Amino acid sequence: MAHTILPFAPDTTPRFYVDDSLREVLPEALLTACDQSPFLAAYVQQLPLEDIGVPEYHAKPPRSLGQKDYRNFIYPIKDGLFVHIFPDTTGARDHYIPIEPTTVVNIDHLMPQIDERLVAWAEEIGRTEDKEEKKALLLQLLDGICTTQRAYSNGKSSNGKSKIERITVTPEELQAVQYRVIRDKIGLGVLQPLLLDNNIEDISCSGVGHIFIEHKIFKSVQSSICFADLDDVDNFAVWLGEWIKSPVTVRNPLVDAILPDGSRINIVYGREISKRGSNFTIRKFSGTPTSVFELVEFGSLNYTMAAYLSLMLEAGMNAFVVGATASGKTTLLNAITTFIRPDAKIVTIEDTPEVQVPHKNWVQESTRSSGGEKKGSDVGMFELLKAALRQRPEMIIVGEIRSVEAVVAFQAMQTGHGVMSTFHAATVEKLIQRLTGDPINIPKTYIDNLNLAIIQSAVRLADGKSARRVMSINEIIGYDPVSESFSFLEAFRWNPATDVFEFPGYMNSYLLEQVIALKRGIPPHRRKEIYDEVKRRAKIFEKLHKEKGVTDFHELFQVLAEARRQKLL
Repeated sequence: MAHTILPFAPDTTPRFYVDDSLREVLPEALLTACDQSPFLAAYVQQLPLEDIGVPEYHAKPPRSLGQKDYRNFIYPIKDGLFVHIFPDTTGARDHYIPIEPTTVVNIDHLMPQIDERLVAWAEEIGRTEDKEEKKALLLQLLDGICTTQRAYSNGKSSNGKSKIERITVTPEELQAVQYRVIRDKIGLGVLQPLLLDNNIEDISCSGVGHIFIEHKIFKSVQSSICFADLDDVDNFAVWLGEWIKSPVTVRNPLVDAILPDGSRINIVYGREISKRGSNFTIRKFSGTPTSVFELVEFGSLNYTMAAYLSLMLEAGMNAFVVGATASGKTTLLNAITTFIRPDAKIVTIEDTPEVQVPHKNWVQESTRSSGGEKKGSDVGMFELLKAALRQRPEMIIVGEIRSVEAVVAFQAMQTGHGVMSTFHAATVEKLIQRLTGDPINIPKTYIDNLNLAIIQSAVRLADGKSARRVMSINEIIGYDPVSESFSFLEAFRWNPATDVFEFPGYMNSYLLEQVIALKRGIPPHRRKEIYDEVKRRAKIFEKLHKEKGVTDFHELFQVLAEARRQKLL
């Protein structure tokens, strides 16, 4: 199985308190955290502070930390654990170190004895389905197995099993044993701390070696979790498959599944098809979606673009968010759902649940794959889309359009249903080529049912840092059968030289003037007034964000819903 390799030599006799000499140099926030968590104090005192310096402590790390050239930060995650972003002095990837009770206390010599004694209650543990009940049962059993004082127990336990000598441990060892058993028996083993960190987007094991992490703030980092050899990673892949109830075998080496928290996992098992050993990738499920205002903070778009999109989606325009893998398509799609009318009925259709909307009237549907020979029990995107048309939704959101389901999506557009989706393409031209070519084959005359193509991309800025930007927002105008050409208008575009968004569609937008203005009751001779509404909304959004401090996804939706109720938007 995997084990932890720290990028420094830890002390073999850790101290679970902050001594006076260290107390003088630790910042107040870190000192308070160490006083409250003895294993964090033990970890900090083992650090080579003379080489790396004293870590900064952040209760909630801001995005701005990602811009720092030197990264030495500690922050808390769920369940009382911590993470240390440890600087790499060679200039390669920084280290991601989960700080657990087992990080500073070696209990490897104790676990075989404890596991051996837990076997006696294996049937009872297995029968307990509820996680909280299982956790309480395991802790109760550990109380009977371990003691911090030399103790003997005579007689029999309540289930008739003979009691035996309890294992004597230190209080710190007991905490580490309790944590390790709960982590491994209920959680996802060594991966559990990574699932508890909301700042992680992807967890990737490429085989033998370290697990790598894609972090929302610090980007690509190397975790301290490592597989030493092929047997280790193969055994872990088998255990992982059993844990998610989707076993991997030589005959079934590829598994796609969903973890209980909604994260998506892919496992490839066996050395025949993966030369570095089994591998797996986990795409973390984000608890609360990123809001539009947060995307503005990150520089992905600006307030004017947000105001423009709010007018479009409020009016039920059809929109595709288009880009490459890991360009932020789903993040942007989730963020702009706050602009859909709050009383709208929404149906989402996905292979893997990733789309999140704040609306109460939300029907969430997922495809089903039997994974075996009963192919008749499969339910695909095509079938779900056809069913959605009978559910009278105002907006249908498809997680990702890949194939023939696009035909039904465009039929939905033609019958007046709003449709949003993500799509893999780099430009508007490539989008249209893929839609009208094999295997999708949308008739060219249907393409103008798609109103907006939002091009999203991961880019490298002038200072060398990576970022995500909305490259352009394009209005699809129509198809000319005579010239066999498509016309579209670039309403917004990103200037890579200045990292500024331009508005070439100002006083020139087809959708704003010919569609949105009419829907809002503006007569044709005054249609240019719609641009004043874009400006007004942009100012309102900026005020809400900067002056009122509205940032949270759900809070923003509630504020916008109330503003619409009062006829302010």
